[in-house]
Amino acid sequence: MTADTVRWLVTGAAGMLGRDVLAELDAAGAEVTALGRADLDITDAAAVLAAVSGHAVVVNCAAWTDVDGAESAEQAATEVNGTGVRNLAAACAATGARLLHVSTDYVLAGDAAEPYAEDAPTAPVNAYGRSKLVGEQAVLELLPESGYIVRTAWLYGEHGPNFVATMLKLAAQRDTLDVVDDQHGQPTWSRALARQLTALGLAALAGRAPAGVYHGTATGRTTWFGLARESYRLSGLDPERIRPTTSAAFVRPAVRPAFSVLAHQRWAAAGLAPLPEWPAMLAEALERPAFVELRPPVRP
Repeated sequence: MTADTVRWLVTGAAGMLGRDVLAELDAAGAEVTALGRADLDITDAAAVLAAVSGHAVVVNCAAWTDVDGAESAEQAATEVNGTGVRNLAAACAATGARLLHVSTDYVLAGDAAEPYAEDAPTAPVNAYGRSKLVGEQAVLELLPESGYIVRTAWLYGEHGPNFVATMLKLAAQRDTLDVVDDQHGQPTWSRALARQLTALGLAALAGRAPAGVYHGTATGRTTWFGLARESYRLSGLDPERIRPTTSAAFVRPAVRPAFSVLAHQRWAAAGLAPLPEWPAMLAEALERPAFVELRPPVRP
């Protein structure tokens, strides 16, 4: 079965990842319905059922993503990330559609010393993580044979605010930048994740991919400090302008996991390779026009 023989639904289609998923599906020749937040309120169960009807695969990129804001509005965050995802899962169960739901490393405690396996115990340390875990649980409960949870982390891309873009913008405003060096993770380009989601959807349609949890992050690991320095180096900027600091220097409402490194063993079961190493992924992303335009003139 190919991408163009069935209908796909992408929710959250106006966001950074959603736009990249649409581009990848378009390249695959798929027939796609694209719904942004203005088009579909996923907390409305009746509207969700109507939207899902007639589609074979649903890629859910809709989410409450304001991590700090969730601390003071956990119920509202859970309504979207929990109840909304349950509505999508229930609609897929009713119509026979497969659901690819994008989740987060924040459902984990972030205190490990080795990469988290897909079946590692969940233990979120903030409201955002708790809200996303509710959504994961709904998918596993309602779609044990046709629900796919793809956890990602440290996402950056061309179509929305993100760390890499911010670092490049600040290069024109500041001589030096202090960046956290005690949080470890896997910087992941949203376009690369979109490719992986498309491949997983096709494997699911072909009956090759077992349902359950997958980790959609780059291979390897670094810190925010390391990511900033590599972003500068690849952009022709002096990486020595980036200076290391600790999380204590940037107190935020929501606690951030110190260790967001995920393992990728599950992809083999679907006949797919994990995402590439993060430096190679970053190098490809930074050659995209949106990132090239952000580069300040190189100093003599």
